[in-house]
Amino acid sequence: MQVCGRNRGIVCFEWRQIVCRAITLILSTSLIAQEPARAILHNDGGVLLNSNPAPNSSAIFLHDVVQTQKGSFAKIDAQGSTVTIQPETVVRFEGEELILEHGSLQVNTSTAMRVRVDCVTVVPLTDEWTRYDVTDVDGKALGVADQNDVKIHYQGTSSHGSKQARFSDVTLHQGEQATREDKCGALAEHPAATDATGTILNSTWAKGAGVAVLGVLACWFLCRGNEPVSPSK
Repeated sequence: MQVCGRNRGIVCFEWRQIVCRAITLILSTSLIAQEPARAILHNDGGVLLNSNPAPNSSAIFLHDVVQTQKGSFAKIDAQGSTVTIQPETVVRFEGEELILEHGSLQVNTSTAMRVRVDCVTVVPLTDEWTRYDVTDVDGKALGVADQNDVKIHYQGTSSHGSKQARFSDVTLHQGEQATREDKCGALAEHPAATDATGTILNSTWAKGAGVAVLGVLACWFLCRGNEPVSPSK
């Protein structure tokens, strides 16, 4: 049966419009679902974002890596959290979690944003505003509770003794501090050390852009007017 014949041009046009609108709705929903958690990075210079010089203000997304150089500070503003990045620090943004590779952070959060240093994770114990510091120095993670309580969770084994005893969690009350070994085996490959092309192609935005391009092409073929997609049909 010929759907888009000359005598049915109006019906064919309306059918194409319906299909195009459906594709647009599906693409919009897909891109919204894939949009990662994001924040704003502020700095006054001397800061790298994914190994490139960072603008004074820039949006950051999941897996982005921030590195401050000597004498440089940066600040991450996320929903319900503010993070001050001290000089000579490398940190990866993971939405509700920060991965501290090296250096020092001060976190002020009302959303229980946590900081992980290899096997050690510092976790706020309340949804109220909590301020704490985390420093990674010489293979040890130092946690300091400045306002409200935090927990230091260690997932690993001690390198001392033959029994490989597991460290227990510790709660830091306001004004207290504690240190834990942060090493628990080989470090995961750093995103900044991977091939740049592979990183870009594997990003959420790249995948979303690919879906959008396919959708636009499909809509173009369907929305060219009354001319059928195939000359033979």
